[in-house]
Parts: sequence; C-alpha cells; structure tokens
Amino acid sequence: MAYKVHGYRAKPQTKRKMMKIVFGSVVIILVVGLVTGIIFWRGYQADLKPVGGSRTETVTIAQGETVQGIAKKLKAASLIRSETAFQYYARFHKVSSYLQAGSYEISQTQGIPEIVSQMTHGKVATTLVTILPGKRLDQIRQSLINQGFSESQVDTALAPSQYENNPLFVGKPNGNNLEGYLYPETFQRTATTSAKDIVNQSLLQMQKQLTPSIRKGIERQGLTVYEGLTVASIVEQEVSNQDERALAAQVFLKRINIGMPLGSDPTAFYGSILAGKGRDVSFDSPYNTRIRNGLPPTPIGNVSRSSLEAVANPAATDWLFFVSGDDGKTYFSKTLAEHEALTAKYCITLCQL
Repeated sequence: MAYKVHGYRAKPQTKRKMMKIVFGSVVIILVVGLVTGIIFWRGYQADLKPVGGSRTETVTIAQGETVQGIAKKLKAASLIRSETAFQYYARFHKVSSYLQAGSYEISQTQGIPEIVSQMTHGKVATTLVTILPGKRLDQIRQSLINQGFSESQVDTALAPSQYENNPLFVGKPNGNNLEGYLYPETFQRTATTSAKDIVNQSLLQMQKQLTPSIRKGIERQGLTVYEGLTVASIVEQEVSNQDERALAAQVFLKRINIGMPLGSDPTAFYGSILAGKGRDVSFDSPYNTRIRNGLPPTPIGNVSRSSLEAVANPAATDWLFFVSGDDGKTYFSKTLAEHEALTAKYCITLCQL
C-alpha cells in the first residue's frame, strides 16, 4: 500500500508571528545601535573638549612618529581626555600624515581640534636667540651659553675646521677662527635647535650680506674681502651713527693708502683683552694700530650691513682724522691741529675712558 506524504504548511498566524519577531529583533538592534552610536558620539564630542586647567606643557613630536604615539604623549602629559578620540579625529579629518614634527607649547585650555590644527600647521614653540653687532667672538660664545646652549655644544659649533668648504670663507687665512663672520641677527629657536643651527643661520645671513656688489666695492678699495671685513669691524665699533660710517671708512682707507697707522683704540683694546690685560690702549700686540701700521691680523668683532656698505662705498671726502664727541656726534678733520682742537672741545668724558 502506498502512502502520500504531504508537506507541512505553516498556519498564516504562525507566519505573521515569526515576521513580527524578526522585525522586532531588527528594530531592537537598530535602536540599540542608534542609542550606542548616540552615546559614543556624545562621549567622543566630550573627549574632544579641553581637559581644563592652567598648565602648559612642551611636547616634542619626533619625525615619523605615529598618531598613536602622539596621542599617547598628549595623554601622558594630561593635555587630552582620550587617546582614542585624538586618533579618531586625526583619521576622520584625514590629517594623520600631516602632523608635523617639532616642539609644541600646548595648554590644557586647548581641545583636540585646536591641538591637531596647531600640529598640522607646524606652529612649533619658539624662543629668540640674538647675536648683537660689534661683538667679539668670545662675547658671542658667552652670549650663546647664557641663552641656554651648553658650553661644549657652543664650542663645537664655533670650531672653524668644519666650515672650510663654505664659500663664505674664501680668502680667510687658514687657521683663523670665525671672528667677524657671525652676522648680528635675532633667530628663532625651538626645543630641537642646536647651537650649530644658530651659527649656520648667522653665517648664511653674512653670506647674503656679502653681495656681489659689496664684494666688488671692497675690491675697488684695493682690499680682499677678508681685509674689507676687518676694516668694517673697526668702523662698526668706532662709529655708532650709521650715517657717519662711510665717512669713517674713508678715513681708514686713506690712512691705509698713505701708510699711516689706523690709530684705532678698539683694535688696541681687542689685543689687550685677548691677552687678559683688560682695556689697555698702550698694550703692544699685533692688533694695536696706534703703534703699528697696517690692518690687524683679523677682524675685531662682527659687523652689520651699514659697516660693510661703508667700506664698499666710502664717502668722497678727504678727512684724515675723526673723534667721537660726548654728544654722540663724530667730528672729522684734515689736520692734526684741527683734530686736537675738536677733541679738546667735544671729547671731554669719552676721551678720558
């Protein structure tokens, strides 16, 4: 006997019940997901806000450091609420690869968006390092140390042997140091700036100031560039008024041409100070141009652009003497008698120093 097997058919009400269960489950999942998303989003937005507080910390980001590494540093310094929020924000805004290396001053009043903006724009923390004009190399060395660089780092940066191939030093006698070459300027310094970075920037500025025009002007005076730099260093210290430096340069250049001693007190002081004798105008050294003809062996300090210009383009005058008066003015004359009269009249205090 054969039997027929009939397929099972769900009753309509059972089918509807199952659909309701599935639909309900989907709705629950969606609601749970939505609520979770809202909670996450609110938490994320809260984590983007500043941590609050008054502290400011310096955070240094190394070259090639990952977003995770940066977030960890910021969290460890209590500058962000959440490492995860920082990473999400950087990735969501597609700036992960644009976070720049450097040292940043970051405050607890900054939120993650502001911190990320600071790092993507490379707004690193800087201080200023200044090299003043008319300063000897030993004074510049001490100034760099006083401005926070270690003594050993400064001495390494000033070692002349490492700059032998620099075109700036063409014509500088072998073995001479960087006296006269460090251009006076204010430079920006970050936490990663070294003393050598500052020295290199200063030398680069000097290279820019020694333009082809300045070099040709110096050569027209019958001088090498190094000799011109030496004369400029004397002018720098002899005359503070920039408008009078071309007149003073003319006096020194004329004296060189006629074989007359330059008679510069600053050169004598330079030699006596290096010898540990203080400021002694009578001290006999190769730098004392009051008693020796010709130029001193090296520049006696660094120079500004106006002194270089003065040597390259001296005044078209015929003075042979000058004296700086107590009133800040410089008085020029052609004869020794005129010079002595002007000195007696205008240099009462300064000429006694």
